[in-house]
Amino acid sequence: MARYVDGFVVPVPKSKLDAYRRMARKAGKIWREHGALEFRECVAEDVKSGKVTSFPQSVKRKPSETVVFSWIVFKSRAQRDSVNAKVMEDPRMADLMDPGAMPFDGKRMIYGGFEVVVDV
Repeated sequence: MARYVDGFVVPVPKSKLDAYRRMARKAGKIWREHGALEFRECVAEDVKSGKVTSFPQSVKRKPSETVVFSWIVFKSRAQRDSVNAKVMEDPRMADLMDPGAMPFDGKRMIYGGFEVVVDV
């Protein structure tokens, strides 16, 4: 069965990691309620800066930050579009989407949608 994944890489200040976890738990519950199959948030543990590119370089990570790699799994692109539309209309997302309250720099977040081509 084909799947579709939204992927994210974001720099998070180490001092705000607990706030990020709280925000992500709330967001994850909302995405799952509206139909997402999986919602994952992963904090860098064995991630080094590369010579040409790397996760830290991709988000211009500062020494006081860590990198979070996240993904949301959907049945298809169409289902993702439908779920995301419902999530963005959900009133519980208003506080989570306030740029002043976000525990990370959203301008340095990298994200995109991906079609799954191998699922073992």
